[in-house]
Amino acid sequence: MGTIVFDLDGTLVDALPDFTDAMNRLMAAMALTPVTGPEIAGYLGDGPRVLVERVLTARGKPMDESAHAAFLTDYTAHAAEGSLLFPNVTETLEELAKRGWRLAVCTNKPAAATEILLLALDIRRFFATVSAGDSHPFKKPDPRHLLAALAGETGRSIMVGDHRNDVQAALGAGVPCIFAGWGYGKPEMAAGATAVAGRFADVVELAETL
Repeated sequence: MGTIVFDLDGTLVDALPDFTDAMNRLMAAMALTPVTGPEIAGYLGDGPRVLVERVLTARGKPMDESAHAAFLTDYTAHAAEGSLLFPNVTETLEELAKRGWRLAVCTNKPAAATEILLLALDIRRFFATVSAGDSHPFKKPDPRHLLAALAGETGRSIMVGDHRNDVQAALGAGVPCIFAGWGYGKPEMAAGATAVAGRFADVVELAETL
């Protein structure tokens, strides 16, 4: 059939609980104002370093590399405690695999936390390739990150994600993009996407039409 590449956080997984808890442990250690889930959701998509930088900037603080290191270590250790799959993810992945689609992940989350999460939620088995944020010297929106997940094969390939980075990577790679309307991204982030899915289960039929 072809390959469908999925973003992770906000597309396959609702990771907000663990991101929020880890960030609030960092905020407590730094004597700063706690974060909320919606605040974190607005900062996700560019990897943990940028996430920490955005949270600190919002609190009038400069970027602190030691804070990033502490957050990353703590988050990785607790990456799968409160995170959950979005509805119908497992069943939909099973159906896509049954129809002959090759499945992959392209995420800006570091590899260690990505593997922990995929294994804990029992979906690692579906993916032939997992291209993480530190797997290469580039990451989304750089199309090379998506192309790495595709192993260079763009024919009959699709990107599914909830962030402008996913859309831009797909556009740069010449690959259709299904915007994940159930995720964290605001509607305007869908600009340039080939289609918008309201539910994860919609990916099956949309993929057949693209």
